Amino acid sequence: MILQSLDKYYNRLKDDTEVTIPLPGFGRQKIYFALLIDQEGKLVQDPLDLRESQNKKMLPKAMIVPQEMEERSGTKLAPHFMWDNTMYVLGNDNKEKPRRALHAFEEFKKFHYKLGDNLDDDGMIALLRFLGSWKPENAPHLPYWDEMAGMNLVFKLDGDLQRYIHERPKIQDVWLKYYREISSNKIATCLVSGKPSPIARIHPAIKNVKDAQPKGAAIVSFNKDSFVSYGKEQSFNAPVSEGITFNYTTALNHLLRSDSRQKIQIGDASTVFWTERESPVEGFMGLILNPQDDSGDIKEVRDYLSAVRDGKKLPEEVGDTGMKFYILGLSPNASRLSVRFWHVSTVKDISAKIGQHFRDLSIIKNYDRDPEFPGIWQLLRETAVLRKTENISPVLSGSIMRSVLTGVAYPQSLMTAIIGRIRADQEINYLRVAMIKACLVRKYRINQISKEVTMALDKESTNVAYRLGRLFAVLEKAQRDAIPGANTTIKDRYYGSASATPSIVFPQLLRLSQHHIQKADYGYVADKMIEEIMQDIQEFPAHLSLDDQGLFAIGYYHQRKDFYTKSDKKEDNNE
Repeated sequence: MILQSLDKYYNRLKDDTEVTIPLPGFGRQKIYFALLIDQEGKLVQDPLDLRESQNKKMLPKAMIVPQEMEERSGTKLAPHFMWDNTMYVLGNDNKEKPRRALHAFEEFKKFHYKLGDNLDDDGMIALLRFLGSWKPENAPHLPYWDEMAGMNLVFKLDGDLQRYIHERPKIQDVWLKYYREISSNKIATCLVSGKPSPIARIHPAIKNVKDAQPKGAAIVSFNKDSFVSYGKEQSFNAPVSEGITFNYTTALNHLLRSDSRQKIQIGDASTVFWTERESPVEGFMGLILNPQDDSGDIKEVRDYLSAVRDGKKLPEEVGDTGMKFYILGLSPNASRLSVRFWHVSTVKDISAKIGQHFRDLSIIKNYDRDPEFPGIWQLLRETAVLRKTENISPVLSGSIMRSVLTGVAYPQSLMTAIIGRIRADQEINYLRVAMIKACLVRKYRINQISKEVTMALDKESTNVAYRLGRLFAVLEKAQRDAIPGANTTIKDRYYGSASATPSIVFPQLLRLSQHHIQKADYGYVADKMIEEIMQDIQEFPAHLSLDDQGLFAIGYYHQRKDFYTKSDKKEDNNE
Protein backbone atom coordinates (compact mmCIF):
# COMPACT_ATOMS: atom_id res chain seq x y z
CA MET A 1 0.00 0.00 0.00
CA ILE A 2 2.84 2.43 0.82
CA LEU A 3 4.75 1.73 -2.40
CA GLN A 4 1.58 1.83 -4.45
CA SER A 5 0.60 5.23 -3.03
CA LEU A 6 4.09 6.66 -3.61
CA ASP A 7 4.05 5.31 -7.18
CA LYS A 8 0.79 7.19 -7.84
CA TYR A 9 2.22 10.30 -6.24
CA TYR A 10 5.25 10.18 -8.56
CA ASN A 11 3.01 9.93 -11.62
CA ARG A 12 1.05 12.94 -10.35
CA LEU A 13 4.23 14.98 -9.93
CA LYS A 14 5.62 13.90 -13.30
CA ASP A 15 2.63 15.49 -15.05
CA ASP A 16 2.86 18.72 -13.02
CA THR A 17 4.67 21.39 -15.05
CA GLU A 18 5.43 23.40 -11.89
CA VAL A 19 7.32 20.54 -10.21
CA THR A 20 10.84 19.47 -11.15
CA ILE A 21 11.23 15.77 -10.49
CA PRO A 22 13.74 13.32 -12.03
CA LEU A 23 12.60 11.12 -14.89
CA PRO A 24 13.63 7.43 -15.11
CA GLY A 25 17.40 7.12 -15.33
CA PHE A 26 18.06 10.26 -13.30
CA GLY A 27 18.08 11.24 -9.65
CA ARG A 28 18.57 14.21 -7.35
CA GLN A 29 22.00 14.56 -5.74
CA LYS A 30 23.85 17.09 -3.59
CA ILE A 31 26.46 18.81 -5.77
CA TYR A 32 29.08 21.12 -4.26
CA PHE A 33 31.32 22.31 -7.11
CA ALA A 34 31.53 22.31 -10.91
CA LEU A 35 34.71 22.00 -12.97
CA LEU A 36 34.78 24.37 -15.98
CA ILE A 37 36.77 22.85 -18.84
CA ASP A 38 37.53 24.02 -22.39
CA GLN A 39 37.41 22.10 -25.66
CA GLU A 40 40.92 20.74 -24.99
CA GLY A 41 39.87 19.36 -21.62
CA LYS A 42 41.80 21.89 -19.54
CA LEU A 43 40.51 23.69 -16.47
CA VAL A 44 39.98 27.31 -17.51
CA GLN A 45 39.36 28.86 -14.06
CA ASP A 46 38.83 28.05 -10.39
CA PRO A 47 36.16 25.44 -9.61
CA LEU A 48 32.67 26.95 -9.57
CA ASP A 49 31.24 26.97 -6.04
CA LEU A 50 27.61 25.83 -6.36
CA ARG A 51 26.85 25.96 -2.65
CA GLU A 52 24.18 28.27 -1.33
CA SER A 53 24.24 30.15 1.98
CA GLN A 54 21.35 29.28 4.32
CA ASN A 55 21.29 30.22 8.02
CA LYS A 56 25.02 31.01 7.89
CA LYS A 57 25.77 27.54 6.47
CA MET A 58 27.03 26.68 3.00
CA LEU A 59 24.73 23.97 1.67
CA PRO A 60 25.14 21.97 -1.58
CA LYS A 61 22.90 22.46 -4.59
CA ALA A 62 20.30 19.76 -5.24
CA MET A 63 20.76 18.83 -8.89
CA ILE A 64 19.20 16.23 -11.19
CA VAL A 65 21.98 14.03 -12.57
CA PRO A 66 22.27 10.51 -14.06
CA GLN A 67 21.12 7.95 -11.51
CA GLU A 68 23.42 5.88 -9.32
CA MET A 69 23.35 2.38 -10.77
CA GLU A 70 25.37 0.26 -8.36
CA GLU A 71 25.58 0.25 -4.59
CA ARG A 72 29.04 0.88 -3.16
CA SER A 73 30.04 -1.37 -0.30
CA GLY A 74 33.33 -2.52 1.13
CA THR A 75 36.10 -2.44 -1.46
CA LYS A 76 33.78 -2.36 -4.47
CA LEU A 77 34.32 0.58 -6.82
CA ALA A 78 31.30 1.82 -8.79
CA PRO A 79 31.65 5.12 -10.71
CA HIS A 80 28.72 7.38 -11.57
CA PHE A 81 28.13 8.97 -14.95
CA MET A 82 29.08 12.64 -15.41
CA TRP A 83 29.29 13.32 -11.67
CA ASP A 84 30.90 11.84 -8.58
CA ASN A 85 33.01 12.68 -5.56
CA THR A 86 36.62 13.86 -5.89
CA MET A 87 38.03 10.37 -5.31
CA TYR A 88 36.49 9.22 -8.61
CA VAL A 89 36.57 12.50 -10.59
CA LEU A 90 40.04 13.71 -9.55
CA GLY A 91 41.67 10.61 -8.04
CA ASN A 92 42.14 12.22 -4.64
CA ASP A 93 40.04 13.08 -1.59
CA ASN A 94 42.58 13.40 1.28
CA LYS A 95 40.95 10.45 3.10
CA GLU A 96 41.20 7.22 1.13
CA LYS A 97 44.53 5.52 0.52
CA PRO A 98 46.22 7.04 -2.55
CA ARG A 99 46.26 3.71 -4.39
CA ARG A 100 42.49 3.19 -3.92
CA ALA A 101 41.81 6.77 -5.07
CA LEU A 102 43.86 6.15 -8.22
CA HIS A 103 41.93 2.95 -8.92
CA ALA A 104 38.65 4.84 -8.46
CA PHE A 105 39.79 7.51 -10.94
CA GLU A 106 40.79 4.84 -13.47
CA GLU A 107 37.36 3.20 -13.12
CA PHE A 108 35.65 6.56 -13.62
CA LYS A 109 37.75 7.26 -16.71
CA LYS A 110 37.22 3.75 -18.14
CA PHE A 111 33.44 4.00 -17.64
CA HIS A 112 33.22 7.32 -19.51
CA TYR A 113 35.42 6.09 -22.38
CA LYS A 114 33.13 3.06 -22.65
CA LEU A 115 29.98 5.16 -22.99
CA GLY A 116 31.31 8.20 -24.86
CA ASP A 117 34.38 7.26 -26.86
CA ASN A 118 32.49 7.35 -30.18
CA LEU A 119 30.00 10.09 -29.27
CA ASP A 120 30.02 13.18 -31.46
CA ASP A 121 29.43 15.76 -28.75
CA ASP A 122 31.73 18.64 -27.77
CA GLY A 123 30.98 18.18 -24.09
CA MET A 124 31.84 14.48 -24.07
CA ILE A 125 34.98 15.03 -26.15
CA ALA A 126 36.17 17.74 -23.76
CA LEU A 127 35.47 15.54 -20.72
CA LEU A 128 37.37 12.57 -22.14
CA ARG A 129 40.33 14.83 -22.93
CA PHE A 130 40.24 16.12 -19.36
CA LEU A 131 40.21 12.60 -17.92
CA GLY A 132 43.02 11.55 -20.25
CA SER A 133 45.32 14.40 -19.22
CA TRP A 134 44.44 14.95 -15.55
CA LYS A 135 47.10 14.19 -12.92
CA PRO A 136 45.53 13.21 -9.55
CA GLU A 137 48.53 14.58 -7.64
CA ASN A 138 47.52 18.07 -8.77
CA ALA A 139 44.17 17.94 -6.95
CA PRO A 140 45.42 19.37 -3.60
CA HIS A 141 46.68 22.47 -5.43
CA LEU A 142 43.20 23.41 -6.68
CA PRO A 143 41.46 26.43 -5.10
CA TYR A 144 38.78 25.40 -2.55
CA TRP A 145 40.43 21.99 -2.23
CA ASP A 146 39.97 21.70 1.54
CA GLU A 147 36.23 22.33 1.11
CA MET A 148 35.94 20.33 -2.10
CA ALA A 149 37.79 17.14 -1.10
CA GLY A 150 35.40 14.17 -0.90
CA MET A 151 32.41 16.15 -2.23
CA ASN A 152 30.37 15.66 -5.40
CA LEU A 153 31.39 17.47 -8.59
CA VAL A 154 29.87 18.00 -12.06
CA PHE A 155 31.31 19.45 -15.28
CA LYS A 156 30.55 22.52 -17.34
CA LEU A 157 31.90 23.33 -20.84
CA ASP A 158 33.42 26.76 -21.48
CA GLY A 159 31.25 28.53 -24.03
CA ASP A 160 28.13 26.62 -22.97
CA LEU A 161 27.54 28.14 -19.55
CA GLN A 162 23.74 27.83 -19.58
CA ARG A 163 23.86 24.10 -18.86
CA TYR A 164 26.09 21.41 -17.41
CA ILE A 165 27.68 18.74 -19.55
CA HIS A 166 25.37 16.04 -18.19
CA GLU A 167 22.39 18.10 -19.40
CA ARG A 168 23.43 18.03 -23.08
CA PRO A 169 20.86 16.06 -25.19
CA LYS A 170 23.29 13.63 -26.83
CA ILE A 171 24.88 12.77 -23.49
CA GLN A 172 21.49 12.16 -21.92
CA ASP A 173 20.53 9.93 -24.87
CA VAL A 174 23.64 7.78 -24.56
CA TRP A 175 23.02 7.49 -20.81
CA LEU A 176 19.39 6.41 -21.24
CA LYS A 177 20.44 3.83 -23.82
CA TYR A 178 22.92 2.36 -21.34
CA TYR A 179 20.32 2.58 -18.54
CA ARG A 180 17.88 0.48 -20.57
CA GLU A 181 20.54 -2.03 -21.59
CA ILE A 182 21.50 -2.87 -18.01
CA SER A 183 17.91 -3.20 -16.81
CA SER A 184 17.02 -6.39 -15.01
CA ASN A 185 16.48 -9.55 -17.02
CA LYS A 186 14.64 -11.14 -14.13
CA ILE A 187 10.94 -11.21 -15.02
CA ALA A 188 8.37 -11.85 -12.30
CA THR A 189 5.00 -10.63 -11.11
CA CYS A 190 5.39 -7.22 -9.49
CA LEU A 191 3.83 -7.12 -6.01
CA VAL A 192 2.65 -3.56 -6.58
CA SER A 193 1.24 -3.59 -10.11
CA GLY A 194 0.43 -7.31 -10.33
CA LYS A 195 1.97 -7.42 -13.82
CA PRO A 196 4.94 -9.45 -15.14
CA SER A 197 7.82 -6.96 -15.25
CA PRO A 198 11.63 -6.70 -14.98
CA ILE A 199 12.31 -6.86 -11.23
CA ALA A 200 14.70 -4.48 -9.46
CA ARG A 201 17.65 -6.29 -7.87
CA ILE A 202 18.53 -3.38 -5.55
CA HIS A 203 16.30 -0.46 -4.57
CA PRO A 204 17.82 3.06 -4.60
CA ALA A 205 18.63 4.58 -1.22
CA ILE A 206 16.18 6.81 0.64
CA LYS A 207 17.99 9.92 1.87
CA ASN A 208 17.45 12.75 4.38
CA VAL A 209 15.88 10.59 7.09
CA LYS A 210 17.23 12.05 10.35
CA ASP A 211 19.98 9.95 11.99
CA ALA A 212 19.97 7.39 9.15
CA GLN A 213 23.18 6.74 7.23
CA PRO A 214 24.29 9.82 5.22
CA LYS A 215 24.50 7.79 2.01
CA GLY A 216 20.87 6.75 2.47
CA ALA A 217 19.01 3.68 3.67
CA ALA A 218 16.46 1.26 2.23
CA ILE A 219 12.89 0.29 2.97
CA VAL A 220 13.13 -2.88 0.86
CA SER A 221 16.48 -4.63 1.36
CA PHE A 222 17.93 -8.13 1.78
CA ASN A 223 21.67 -8.48 2.42
CA LYS A 224 22.23 -11.71 4.37
CA ASP A 225 22.08 -15.39 3.51
CA SER A 226 19.41 -15.92 6.16
CA PHE A 227 17.09 -13.72 4.08
CA VAL A 228 17.34 -15.94 1.01
CA SER A 229 14.04 -17.66 0.26
CA TYR A 230 13.60 -20.33 -2.41
CA GLY A 231 16.93 -19.28 -3.90
CA LYS A 232 15.79 -15.69 -4.43
CA GLU A 233 18.51 -13.27 -3.37
CA GLN A 234 18.47 -9.56 -2.56
CA SER A 235 15.28 -7.71 -3.53
CA PHE A 236 14.07 -10.57 -5.72
CA ASN A 237 12.61 -11.82 -2.41
CA ALA A 238 10.06 -9.01 -2.63
CA PRO A 239 9.61 -8.54 -6.40
CA VAL A 240 8.92 -4.93 -7.34
CA SER A 241 9.32 -3.78 -10.94
CA GLU A 242 12.19 -1.47 -11.84
CA GLY A 243 9.75 1.20 -12.97
CA ILE A 244 7.79 1.27 -9.71
CA THR A 245 11.01 1.01 -7.69
CA PHE A 246 12.27 4.14 -9.39
CA ASN A 247 8.93 5.90 -8.96
CA TYR A 248 8.45 5.24 -5.24
CA THR A 249 12.06 6.01 -4.24
CA THR A 250 12.11 9.19 -6.34
CA ALA A 251 8.77 10.37 -4.89
CA LEU A 252 9.92 9.63 -1.32
CA ASN A 253 13.25 11.40 -1.82
CA HIS A 254 11.32 14.35 -3.24
CA LEU A 255 9.16 14.50 -0.09
CA LEU A 256 12.23 14.18 2.16
CA ARG A 257 14.37 16.82 0.44
CA SER A 258 15.81 19.47 2.74
CA ASP A 259 13.52 22.30 1.59
CA SER A 260 10.35 20.20 1.53
CA ARG A 261 7.22 21.74 3.01
CA GLN A 262 5.74 18.26 3.29
CA LYS A 263 8.19 16.95 5.88
CA ILE A 264 8.47 17.40 9.63
CA GLN A 265 10.35 15.67 12.42
CA ILE A 266 8.25 13.99 15.11
CA GLY A 267 10.54 12.40 17.69
CA ASP A 268 12.83 10.06 15.78
CA ALA A 269 10.43 9.81 12.82
CA SER A 270 10.95 11.84 9.66
CA THR A 271 7.32 12.33 8.68
CA VAL A 272 6.02 13.12 5.19
CA PHE A 273 2.49 13.66 3.92
CA TRP A 274 0.75 14.10 0.59
CA THR A 275 -2.72 14.07 -0.92
CA GLU A 276 -4.24 12.03 -3.72
CA ARG A 277 -4.58 15.15 -5.86
CA GLU A 278 -3.14 18.63 -5.52
CA SER A 279 -4.42 20.36 -2.40
CA PRO A 280 -3.18 23.28 -0.26
CA VAL A 281 -3.60 21.04 2.80
CA GLU A 282 -0.50 19.02 1.90
CA GLY A 283 1.45 22.27 1.67
CA PHE A 284 0.62 23.61 5.11
CA MET A 285 0.10 20.40 7.08
CA GLY A 286 3.71 20.72 8.22
CA LEU A 287 2.92 24.10 9.74
CA ILE A 288 -0.01 22.54 11.57
CA LEU A 289 2.04 19.77 13.14
CA ASN A 290 5.21 21.85 13.43
CA PRO A 291 4.30 25.59 13.48
CA GLN A 292 6.77 28.21 12.27
CA ASP A 293 6.01 31.76 13.39
CA ASP A 294 7.81 33.35 10.45
CA SER A 295 5.80 31.50 7.82
CA GLY A 296 3.97 33.56 5.25
CA ASP A 297 1.14 31.01 5.32
CA ILE A 298 0.41 31.48 9.02
CA LYS A 299 -2.91 33.28 8.45
CA GLU A 300 -4.11 30.59 6.04
CA VAL A 301 -3.10 27.94 8.55
CA ARG A 302 -4.80 29.71 11.46
CA ASP A 303 -8.00 30.10 9.45
CA TYR A 304 -7.95 26.38 8.71
CA LEU A 305 -7.17 25.43 12.31
CA SER A 306 -9.82 27.73 13.73
CA ALA A 307 -12.39 26.16 11.40
CA VAL A 308 -11.51 22.55 12.24
CA ARG A 309 -11.29 23.22 15.99
CA ASP A 310 -14.62 25.04 16.11
CA GLY A 311 -16.35 22.49 13.87
CA LYS A 312 -17.01 25.03 11.13
CA LYS A 313 -17.03 24.54 7.37
CA LEU A 314 -13.53 24.26 5.94
CA PRO A 315 -12.22 27.21 3.88
CA GLU A 316 -12.92 26.96 0.14
CA GLU A 317 -9.18 26.94 -0.56
CA VAL A 318 -8.98 23.42 0.87
CA GLY A 319 -10.86 22.09 -2.16
CA ASP A 320 -12.17 18.51 -2.40
CA THR A 321 -12.37 17.20 1.16
CA GLY A 322 -13.05 13.65 -0.02
CA MET A 323 -9.60 13.08 -1.53
CA LYS A 324 -7.22 10.69 0.22
CA PHE A 325 -4.57 11.98 2.58
CA TYR A 326 -1.41 9.97 3.35
CA ILE A 327 1.02 10.29 6.27
CA LEU A 328 4.22 8.21 6.52
CA GLY A 329 6.71 8.27 9.41
CA LEU A 330 10.16 6.70 8.88
CA SER A 331 12.79 6.14 11.55
CA PRO A 332 16.40 4.92 11.19
CA ASN A 333 17.28 1.31 11.84
CA ALA A 334 20.94 0.56 11.01
CA SER A 335 21.23 0.49 7.20
CA ARG A 336 17.46 0.25 6.79
CA LEU A 337 14.42 2.35 7.58
CA SER A 338 11.54 1.23 9.74
CA VAL A 339 7.99 2.46 9.26
CA ARG A 340 7.12 4.22 12.53
CA PHE A 341 3.55 4.90 11.38
CA TRP A 342 1.48 4.85 8.19
CA HIS A 343 -1.98 6.35 8.00
CA VAL A 344 -4.41 6.73 5.12
CA SER A 345 -7.38 9.03 5.56
CA THR A 346 -9.26 11.77 3.71
CA VAL A 347 -8.82 15.51 3.93
CA LYS A 348 -12.21 15.76 5.64
CA ASP A 349 -11.46 13.01 8.17
CA ILE A 350 -7.94 14.20 8.96
CA SER A 351 -9.29 17.74 9.42
CA ALA A 352 -11.93 16.45 11.85
CA LYS A 353 -9.33 14.48 13.82
CA ILE A 354 -6.99 17.46 14.04
CA GLY A 355 -9.90 19.64 15.12
CA GLN A 356 -10.80 17.17 17.88
CA HIS A 357 -7.17 17.08 18.98
CA PHE A 358 -7.06 20.85 19.45
CA ARG A 359 -10.47 20.91 21.16
CA ASP A 360 -9.21 18.33 23.64
CA LEU A 361 -6.07 20.42 24.26
CA SER A 362 -7.96 23.69 24.74
CA ILE A 363 -7.33 25.24 28.13
CA ILE A 364 -6.96 28.79 29.41
CA LYS A 365 -3.53 30.15 28.49
CA ASN A 366 -1.09 31.15 31.20
CA TYR A 367 0.62 33.80 29.06
CA ASP A 368 -0.36 35.52 25.82
CA ARG A 369 2.70 34.01 24.17
CA ASP A 370 1.47 30.46 24.80
CA PRO A 371 0.61 28.84 21.43
CA GLU A 372 -3.09 28.49 20.68
CA PHE A 373 -2.38 25.56 18.35
CA PRO A 374 0.77 23.85 19.73
CA GLY A 375 2.68 21.58 17.39
CA ILE A 376 3.38 17.92 18.08
CA TRP A 377 7.07 18.62 18.67
CA GLN A 378 6.22 21.32 21.24
CA LEU A 379 4.11 18.82 23.17
CA LEU A 380 6.66 16.02 22.93
CA ARG A 381 9.45 18.27 24.15
CA GLU A 382 7.59 18.74 27.45
CA THR A 383 7.87 15.00 28.10
CA ALA A 384 11.66 14.92 27.66
CA VAL A 385 14.39 15.36 30.26
CA LEU A 386 15.80 18.91 29.97
CA ARG A 387 13.38 19.37 27.05
CA LYS A 388 15.99 17.95 24.68
CA THR A 389 14.57 16.37 21.53
CA GLU A 390 17.05 13.49 21.73
CA ASN A 391 15.44 12.49 25.04
CA ILE A 392 11.96 12.11 23.52
CA SER A 393 10.76 8.52 23.55
CA PRO A 394 10.43 7.30 19.93
CA VAL A 395 7.65 4.92 20.93
CA LEU A 396 5.75 7.74 22.64
CA SER A 397 6.07 10.06 19.62
CA GLY A 398 4.65 7.41 17.31
CA SER A 399 1.79 6.63 19.71
CA ILE A 400 0.81 10.29 20.08
CA MET A 401 0.83 10.80 16.33
CA ARG A 402 -1.37 7.76 15.91
CA SER A 403 -3.81 9.12 18.51
CA VAL A 404 -4.00 12.50 16.77
CA LEU A 405 -4.58 10.98 13.34
CA THR A 406 -7.06 8.25 14.30
CA GLY A 407 -8.88 9.78 17.27
CA VAL A 408 -8.10 6.91 19.66
CA ALA A 409 -7.15 7.54 23.30
CA TYR A 410 -3.81 9.15 23.96
CA PRO A 411 -1.28 6.62 25.27
CA GLN A 412 -1.20 6.16 29.04
CA SER A 413 2.57 6.59 28.78
CA LEU A 414 1.95 10.24 27.81
CA MET A 415 0.22 10.94 31.14
CA THR A 416 2.96 9.02 32.96
CA ALA A 417 5.69 11.04 31.23
CA ILE A 418 4.05 14.41 31.95
CA ILE A 419 3.34 13.64 35.61
CA GLY A 420 6.90 12.35 35.92
CA ARG A 421 8.36 15.55 34.51
CA ILE A 422 6.17 17.70 36.79
CA ARG A 423 7.29 15.72 39.84
CA ALA A 424 10.92 16.06 38.72
CA ASP A 425 11.04 19.82 38.04
CA GLN A 426 7.83 21.14 39.69
CA GLU A 427 6.87 23.04 36.53
CA ILE A 428 3.14 23.03 35.83
CA ASN A 429 2.91 25.01 32.60
CA TYR A 430 0.32 25.56 29.90
CA LEU A 431 1.48 22.81 27.50
CA ARG A 432 1.78 20.13 30.18
CA VAL A 433 -1.64 20.88 31.68
CA ALA A 434 -3.18 21.03 28.19
CA MET A 435 -1.86 17.51 27.49
CA ILE A 436 -3.16 16.23 30.83
CA LYS A 437 -6.57 17.69 30.05
CA ALA A 438 -6.53 16.17 26.54
CA CYS A 439 -5.67 12.72 27.92
CA LEU A 440 -8.47 12.83 30.49
CA VAL A 441 -11.13 14.38 28.25
CA ARG A 442 -10.54 11.86 25.48
CA LYS A 443 -10.44 8.96 27.92
CA TYR A 444 -13.74 10.03 29.51
CA ARG A 445 -15.38 10.50 26.12
CA ILE A 446 -14.28 7.15 24.68
CA ASN A 447 -15.19 5.23 27.87
CA GLN A 448 -18.44 7.19 28.28
CA ILE A 449 -17.49 8.41 31.76
CA SER A 450 -19.65 11.31 32.91
CA LYS A 451 -16.84 13.60 34.04
CA GLU A 452 -15.96 17.02 32.74
CA VAL A 453 -12.67 18.89 32.66
CA THR A 454 -13.22 22.58 32.02
CA MET A 455 -10.95 25.06 30.26
CA ALA A 456 -10.80 27.47 33.21
CA LEU A 457 -11.37 27.38 36.97
CA ASP A 458 -14.41 25.33 37.97
CA LYS A 459 -15.44 26.32 41.49
CA GLU A 460 -18.43 23.98 41.33
CA SER A 461 -16.35 20.84 40.79
CA THR A 462 -16.54 18.45 43.74
CA ASN A 463 -13.76 16.18 42.50
CA VAL A 464 -11.43 15.70 45.47
CA ALA A 465 -8.20 15.59 43.42
CA TYR A 466 -9.14 18.78 41.55
CA ARG A 467 -10.03 20.52 44.81
CA LEU A 468 -6.77 19.45 46.42
CA GLY A 469 -4.87 20.98 43.50
CA ARG A 470 -6.77 24.23 44.05
CA LEU A 471 -6.09 24.03 47.80
CA PHE A 472 -2.36 23.57 47.18
CA ALA A 473 -2.33 26.70 44.98
CA VAL A 474 -4.11 28.70 47.74
CA LEU A 475 -1.62 27.52 50.39
CA GLU A 476 1.28 28.48 48.13
CA LYS A 477 -0.26 31.92 47.51
CA ALA A 478 -0.62 32.47 51.26
CA GLN A 479 3.05 31.65 51.73
CA ARG A 480 4.11 34.02 48.93
CA ASP A 481 2.03 36.84 50.40
CA ALA A 482 3.51 36.26 53.86
CA ILE A 483 7.13 35.89 52.65
CA PRO A 484 7.57 38.00 49.48
CA GLY A 485 10.61 37.08 47.42
CA ALA A 486 11.09 33.67 49.01
CA ASN A 487 13.57 31.56 47.05
CA THR A 488 11.56 28.37 47.51
CA THR A 489 7.91 27.71 48.14
CA ILE A 490 5.91 24.73 49.28
CA LYS A 491 5.58 23.77 45.63
CA ASP A 492 9.33 23.23 45.37
CA ARG A 493 9.40 21.04 48.47
CA TYR A 494 6.03 19.32 48.66
CA TYR A 495 4.29 19.25 45.25
CA GLY A 496 5.25 15.67 44.36
CA SER A 497 4.20 14.14 47.66
CA ALA A 498 1.08 16.36 47.99
CA SER A 499 -0.19 15.21 44.58
CA ALA A 500 0.52 11.52 45.25
CA THR A 501 -0.06 11.04 49.01
CA PRO A 502 -2.27 13.92 50.24
CA SER A 503 -3.02 12.43 53.69
CA ILE A 504 0.64 12.64 54.66
CA VAL A 505 1.34 16.17 53.44
CA PHE A 506 -1.80 18.33 53.66
CA PRO A 507 -2.32 18.26 57.45
CA GLN A 508 1.22 19.59 57.85
CA LEU A 509 0.69 22.23 55.13
CA LEU A 510 -2.56 23.42 56.71
CA ARG A 511 -0.86 23.89 60.10
CA LEU A 512 1.96 25.80 58.39
CA SER A 513 -0.54 27.97 56.49
CA GLN A 514 -1.90 29.44 59.75
CA HIS A 515 1.43 31.17 60.33
CA HIS A 516 1.42 32.50 56.77
CA ILE A 517 -2.18 33.72 57.02
CA GLN A 518 -1.40 35.65 60.20
CA LYS A 519 1.53 37.43 58.52
CA ALA A 520 -0.18 38.20 55.18
CA ASP A 521 -1.99 41.50 54.63
CA TYR A 522 -4.96 39.70 53.10
CA GLY A 523 -4.74 36.49 55.11
CA TYR A 524 -8.45 36.45 55.79
CA VAL A 525 -9.08 36.01 52.03
CA ALA A 526 -6.90 32.91 51.93
CA ASP A 527 -8.54 31.57 55.08
CA LYS A 528 -11.97 31.97 53.50
CA MET A 529 -10.87 30.23 50.28
CA ILE A 530 -9.38 27.33 52.23
CA GLU A 531 -12.66 26.91 54.09
CA GLU A 532 -14.65 27.04 50.81
CA ILE A 533 -12.48 24.41 49.09
CA MET A 534 -12.34 22.12 52.14
CA GLN A 535 -16.11 21.98 52.71
CA ASP A 536 -16.61 19.00 50.36
CA ILE A 537 -13.43 17.16 51.40
CA GLN A 538 -14.31 14.74 54.19
CA GLU A 539 -10.81 13.30 54.47
CA PHE A 540 -7.52 13.43 52.65
CA PRO A 541 -6.98 10.35 50.40
CA ALA A 542 -4.00 8.15 51.23
CA HIS A 543 -3.06 7.90 47.54
CA LEU A 544 -4.11 9.51 44.25
CA SER A 545 -4.19 7.53 41.01
CA LEU A 546 -2.32 8.77 37.94
CA ASP A 547 -5.50 10.30 36.49
CA ASP A 548 -6.25 12.00 39.81
CA GLN A 549 -2.71 13.38 39.91
CA GLY A 550 -3.52 14.86 36.51
CA LEU A 551 -6.68 16.46 37.92
CA PHE A 552 -4.62 17.75 40.86
CA ALA A 553 -2.27 19.48 38.37
CA ILE A 554 -5.21 20.98 36.46
CA GLY A 555 -6.81 22.26 39.69
CA TYR A 556 -3.52 23.84 40.77
CA TYR A 557 -3.02 25.44 37.34
CA HIS A 558 -6.60 26.77 37.16
CA GLN A 559 -6.49 28.26 40.65
CA ARG A 560 -3.09 29.88 40.19
CA LYS A 561 -4.16 31.31 36.82
CA ASP A 562 -7.29 32.71 38.47
CA PHE A 563 -5.14 34.50 41.07
CA TYR A 564 -3.02 36.22 38.45
CA THR A 565 -6.02 37.05 36.27
CA LYS A 566 -7.68 38.83 39.21
CA SER A 567 -4.41 40.60 39.97
CA ASP A 568 -4.15 41.85 36.38
CA LYS A 569 -7.76 43.09 36.44
CA LYS A 570 -7.13 44.88 39.73
CA GLU A 571 -4.09 46.65 38.30
CA ASP A 572 -6.08 47.68 35.21
CA ASN A 573 -8.83 49.14 37.42
CA ASN A 574 -6.29 51.07 39.49
CA GLU A 575 -4.81 52.55 36.34
